Amino acid sequence: MDYDEIPLKTGMMRPMTKKFGKSTLVSRHVTEGPERAPHRSYLYAMGLGEAQINQPLVGVATTWNEAAPCNITLARQAQVVKKGVAASGGTPREFTTITVTDGIAMGHQGMKSSLVSREVIADSVELTMRGHCYDALVGLAGCDKSLPGLMMAMVRLNVPSVFIYGGSILPGKFKGREVTVVDVFEGVGKHSAGSMSEAELKELEQAACPSGGSCGGQFTANTMACVSEAIGLALPGSAGAPAPYESRDRFCFDSGEAVMHLLKEKIRPRDIVTRKALENAAAVVAATGGSTNAALHLPAIAHEAGIDFDMHAVGEIFKRTPYLADLMPGGKYTAKDLYEAGGVQIVLKTLLDGGFLHGDCLTVTGKTMAENLKSVAFPEQPVVRPHNKPFRAEGGVVTLKGNLAPEGCIVKVAGLAHLKFSGPARCFDSEEEAFAAVEQHKYKEGEVLVIRYEGPRGGPGMREMLATTAALYGQGMGEKVALITDGRFSGGTRGFCIGHVGPEAALGGPIGLLKDGDTITINAEARTIHVNLTDAELNTRRAAWKPRKTDYNSGALWKYAQAVGPAEKGAVTHPGGVAETHCFADI
Repeated sequence: MDYDEIPLKTGMMRPMTKKFGKSTLVSRHVTEGPERAPHRSYLYAMGLGEAQINQPLVGVATTWNEAAPCNITLARQAQVVKKGVAASGGTPREFTTITVTDGIAMGHQGMKSSLVSREVIADSVELTMRGHCYDALVGLAGCDKSLPGLMMAMVRLNVPSVFIYGGSILPGKFKGREVTVVDVFEGVGKHSAGSMSEAELKELEQAACPSGGSCGGQFTANTMACVSEAIGLALPGSAGAPAPYESRDRFCFDSGEAVMHLLKEKIRPRDIVTRKALENAAAVVAATGGSTNAALHLPAIAHEAGIDFDMHAVGEIFKRTPYLADLMPGGKYTAKDLYEAGGVQIVLKTLLDGGFLHGDCLTVTGKTMAENLKSVAFPEQPVVRPHNKPFRAEGGVVTLKGNLAPEGCIVKVAGLAHLKFSGPARCFDSEEEAFAAVEQHKYKEGEVLVIRYEGPRGGPGMREMLATTAALYGQGMGEKVALITDGRFSGGTRGFCIGHVGPEAALGGPIGLLKDGDTITINAEARTIHVNLTDAELNTRRAAWKPRKTDYNSGALWKYAQAVGPAEKGAVTHPGGVAETHCFADI
């Protein structure tokens, strides 16, 4: 059989190696005509020949760095992507961008940089692609904000694009059981409660993360990896294999080839990322009990395409989708276990069979979701239940609304024993204040801990609160108190923890008007959150409220605070696709 006719694992046919005319390609602006001789001289200087310069230029963007294990394998995987591009008649041009890794940024001021990094990633990929006029894009990412950041850039630029996840970390072993980094965060709480010795904590920290790859539960990175397949921007099965597995190379090579096929067929991200595709993405989050952060990232991706798909729209999909996967932190299993059970594809298959997925959505294979899943069988295994035998009839993530959160908020209910909570507020104006109180046991069972002035603008940066929530769990208080914030919670958070409360305190939202002792009632079944105050009392407090200043009055965090919008819309920083008069792919 001829090489060009060998079927790929993903169900596509290999794109024929051919010359691409450059008359409509963006790279014509840097490679064509006598006036571009200076530009070509730079390409020759990097070892390219005339034939390569005359081919499409394909950006291969990674978030490789030595900041954390999530990113450490991406450089190697990128080399395989480049081979796939080159084998299909393209000229790959590798570049990198930043990440801020939540596991290391967590629990201190560095966490304010995390969500901001999503915008920097999207912006920097856009600027690199624009400045060098690349025709297509393959993006590799491993950290919580780098996955949505790269997908946002793809939709924003609207050049043919393929996303590929770097893969999850392998689970660690501690005292005969599998553990992840969340166990270490919870170990801090156990140590403070006296139920874990310092020596045991050290043993745990040294065992929890045994390889490269992203955090191993259904935390934000693995949630957004599932999204990449469900939304159609990644090849089927590519989100599954753990980072150390060399089987990832097959998907990397195929992704390089796939982007050339998309370029040939003129299939772009906005042909793929439609309203229906976004609903598919929200469905896989609900079915897997995924991270609440998806309710920030899906609206932000939609925003790039000019599609109105806010947190409330996401919540409607959550409400009608069954919760099917027994994954950490609310369940038993890791991302590796899901991969061995059949991967994201079996989740998508049973959702499609149950009528919870749009099968007619186009994907980067050039085929529809239903066509991709046609040969997938749903196997007997313990990780994912079939659609007609769910853990819950509704998804593992729920959006709430009420007089305490007129713009809404969100909670992960996967694994929760009880879905209602009522108690007096204990208010903190920063995460540091709250963590200190938890560490010193200065709170009571039955209270609702309120962490405010940590929203997108008020933080600034809307940081996550895993250090605090994990400490509560480690102290055995995970479901004996509730916690609400205008900030965020990690995908690794479990317990009755409500995030994204809006309007945020810095804008005079009701969360900023609370006082210690106010009774807060949360009902995840009815999807409501209320404080027992009249409108008149709230108005009186609002009249007396004064804005607070942050310590960030210059630099990147200051710039972010000036531009960022509300959490319910995805905490975005620019007008989005709806305001475009032209897009990059058409210049």
